[in-house]
Amino acid sequence: MSLPAPNLDDRRFQDLVDDAKRLVQRRCPEWTDHNVSDPGVTLIETFAFMTDQLLYRLNRVPDRMYVKFLELIGVRLLPPHPAAAPVTFWLSAPAAVPMNVLVGTSVATVRTESEESVVFTTVDTLPIIPCSLAAVRTRAVDDEGSTDRTEQIAFGTAFPAFGAVPQGGDALYLGLSDPVPRCAVRVEFRGEVEGIGVDPRDPPLVWEAWHGEGWTTCETSGDSTGGLNRPGSITVHVPPAHAASVLDGVRAGWVRARLRTPEPDEPFYSAPPIVHGLSACTVGGTIDAVHAEVIRDEVIGASEGVPGQIFTLARGPILGGAGAPVLATSSEDGWVEWTEVDHFAASGSLDRHFIVEPATGTIRLGPAVREPDGSLRQHGAIPPNGSVLRMVRYTIGGGVRGNVATGAIRTLKSSIPFVAGVENRHRARNGVDGETLAQAKDRAPILLRSRSRAVTAEDYEAITKERAPELARVKCVTAGDDGVDAGSVRVLVVPAAKPVGGRLQLGDLVPNADTLGRIAERLEEVRLIGTRVLVEPPTYRGVTVVARLVARPRVSTSRIQAEALNALYDLLDPLRGGPDGTGWPFGRAVHSGEVFAALQGVRGVDVVEDVRLFGANPVTGERGPETTRLELPTHSLVFSYGHQVRVEER
Repeated sequence: MSLPAPNLDDRRFQDLVDDAKRLVQRRCPEWTDHNVSDPGVTLIETFAFMTDQLLYRLNRVPDRMYVKFLELIGVRLLPPHPAAAPVTFWLSAPAAVPMNVLVGTSVATVRTESEESVVFTTVDTLPIIPCSLAAVRTRAVDDEGSTDRTEQIAFGTAFPAFGAVPQGGDALYLGLSDPVPRCAVRVEFRGEVEGIGVDPRDPPLVWEAWHGEGWTTCETSGDSTGGLNRPGSITVHVPPAHAASVLDGVRAGWVRARLRTPEPDEPFYSAPPIVHGLSACTVGGTIDAVHAEVIRDEVIGASEGVPGQIFTLARGPILGGAGAPVLATSSEDGWVEWTEVDHFAASGSLDRHFIVEPATGTIRLGPAVREPDGSLRQHGAIPPNGSVLRMVRYTIGGGVRGNVATGAIRTLKSSIPFVAGVENRHRARNGVDGETLAQAKDRAPILLRSRSRAVTAEDYEAITKERAPELARVKCVTAGDDGVDAGSVRVLVVPAAKPVGGRLQLGDLVPNADTLGRIAERLEEVRLIGTRVLVEPPTYRGVTVVARLVARPRVSTSRIQAEALNALYDLLDPLRGGPDGTGWPFGRAVHSGEVFAALQGVRGVDVVEDVRLFGANPVTGERGPETTRLELPTHSLVFSYGHQVRVEER
């Protein structure tokens, strides 16, 4: 129930006209013609119309006043969030000396006639370290230790990569001359390499690197060995924590190729590959980059030596999640850096604190507050009169535009010696546009009610969205619902993702560890004592639709098939699907009738002959039985997997 709003002036157009005519009769009795044809009455009606417009605006709260009310309760527009992607820098030749790709290096997508390039900036310095093969060892799972193969490699003597009868757990160890964290290492297999019985397109091999406390899985690319079945090379992307260690008395930066336990009916090695030669070299490196442009050393003004000063940046809005802005002021001893804070409540008169309003791109310095005894208390230091204020660093950009596809980043914005190219081997994720005023209006009542304390499910959802604006959907499951224990809550989070070709990948719907960590840290601060909070993605139930359509005469069947598939993926989209276009509702069953309606609405379809629904495992692709109503577990989401549409001509 909404609160009753006061009506500041309830007069309307006709009331104003009648009041004016009564005043005319009192002040000017000789004016007797009050009909609408009289020119004087026309003037009265004109002024009454204008006054009615003023009264209408008086009884409404303008957006500017609403914004001021939001500021009074501490609501700020959430800034854009940048997309992020790991970017690999490829060298023109194997590294011979150490080199660095500096922080702030800009890369971009290819510019087209219709779209500008999307610029990404590296968030850290990437050291590219040269390496060579220093040691080689093999170990069968049944052996107590490993066998040294270094001399055999040096003299070109062949040896088996694994045990005489390969088993899951056998490994080929490569000792690199130096640890190469974040680097791409190309391993060359020379000579006759014959591994028998394995599927060369999907070998049961796992490449791993030692990180100081254990082995971690490495990504690979460009495998031309077919699972050690033929001479060739494979590029191993070493993780950031790679470290040197001692293996059987040999110190090196170790990586290994380990046989994993085969799945049932999976082809496996019946004989070990025979290795005649091996070598390794560094051919590149990978570092994270964000859709952001870094602005450096911008002078924003000079201090007037008074409290509460406000400065506006030349560009904005300022990004969230792309590094904190840095402010410095000039002094006799040089530049002095200031610290960004959320508020000035705990700031003293000597604390060099400032506040950033990301949405508007403004910088605020500490105000002076009058105490009850009449004295003034300064919250935050005041730069001396005449001192120059300079933004050392801040970032702009962000938004959903940065969620580019795999391989889209291919351009270096500046030349780097010995770097031949750049590539993103994974799609960019988590780019979100800035919050609009309408969205802030919807969020403000919840935040005002929660007072930064998580009590109700709505409180958890609102605070989670505020902490991680890159999320598309948040659902809080309370105790007693869907198996949640008493005194616990589950916060289900779905990251924003940009479909490529209208198709979402399951991996795009899983939040990264950084997002989960930030949310958990924030909810830990605001939860009630004794409440246990679990932050995780929801479960996804795959669905496959098999449909048969009949096209109208002289209509392209290929176009209908493509549009029908798009309609299915749009309807069953966890982010933008569902009956209202805001995402498929949590736990809502999929009915064949809804699918019929979506397909019948495709332009050029005469009739939908048949629709069949199948549950599907979105990881393995295993299909379930046919049904007309696919039930979803409570608080789970639907995920489209491999729809099939057949279009027939009448």
